Amino acid sequence: MVSDVYFASMMAKRPVEEEVVRVRRLFSTAGFDDLIHEGDLTAIKLHFGERGNETYLKPAFVRQVADAVRESGGRPFLTDTATLYHGSRENAVDHLLTAIDHGFDLSSAGAPLIIADGLLGDNFVEVEVGKSHLKRVKIAGDIAAADSMIVVSHLKGHGMAGFGGAIKNLGMGCAPPIGKADQHRASQPLVVEERCTGCGNCSSACPESAVLLEGGTALIDPEICVGCGACLVACPEGAMVLDWETIPIFLERMVEYAFGAVSEKEGRFGFFNFVIDVTPDCDCLPWSGAPIVPDVGVLASRDPVAIDAASLDLVNGQEGIRGTALKAHHRRGEDKFRGVWPEADGRLQIKYGEEIGLGSSRYRLIEV
Repeated sequence: MVSDVYFASMMAKRPVEEEVVRVRRLFSTAGFDDLIHEGDLTAIKLHFGERGNETYLKPAFVRQVADAVRESGGRPFLTDTATLYHGSRENAVDHLLTAIDHGFDLSSAGAPLIIADGLLGDNFVEVEVGKSHLKRVKIAGDIAAADSMIVVSHLKGHGMAGFGGAIKNLGMGCAPPIGKADQHRASQPLVVEERCTGCGNCSSACPESAVLLEGGTALIDPEICVGCGACLVACPEGAMVLDWETIPIFLERMVEYAFGAVSEKEGRFGFFNFVIDVTPDCDCLPWSGAPIVPDVGVLASRDPVAIDAASLDLVNGQEGIRGTALKAHHRRGEDKFRGVWPEADGRLQIKYGEEIGLGSSRYRLIEV
């Protein structure tokens, strides 16, 4: 199967090609108005950005999606889920305050905000998937209850997944904290004892109290650890490292969650990938690195695997920006995200997504 992926370049030369106008044109050309039925409660799944991050997708773009949903007969709401780690989005109150501080309110973004897994992340339903690693997955209740969904993703790098796009926004982003833990349990970090100074930062950052200090050295309790990676970020010495042998399993579990997020909405979902401000790290971090490639454009498709495959190819077709976190693979055609995260193979998401029937890696790129 070959899936259609529609693409609008960032190279505007006249007012009708202005960025927000192109979003509306892509919405129509990709047929998203057909997937929304009159009266639909339509989830617009996005990432509001962690407090301190500056490269999350801006409300002006999201407003165009919300307005287009409304004109198609839907009733849009902007949504995300609670984080597994401690931060500015770990409960619905802090999450909403962060989103509003980042400009996502009814007047600017054109739709109400609903944190889909409830006040403390315990509003979810179980969905049957019957896959290799997981038979059932946990999906945020208000995402599961929505009639249709538009997934709006900011493409960027990720230290474990290689990159984050539509698949990650579905798999990790539609899961409550307990579902995120389901995915991360396959990727518990390791302690490099000779680097550890016993500062305790990792223990303080751990949301599960799984990191102990014994004899002045950090020790991870594997029975408690959910593999969220908070300790990796918190450690100033680099003493916490990923076990790369387990990362493919983590990615496959994430893709199985993505399958569960859309399995009960067949034909009722669409995807936007914004390949702009392509930073080395996820918007979950409370900072933003410099983009590693020039802005590329916006893509739309009804296939999450195809849109991520096309986005990666477009990123890799760029000349990398030197002096950034991109330390290798600067030339056109080279894998940019592996130039930042050499151990992380993001294409595993695409390969496994195709294998389990989430979508197709074969695509037809149509410029509009």
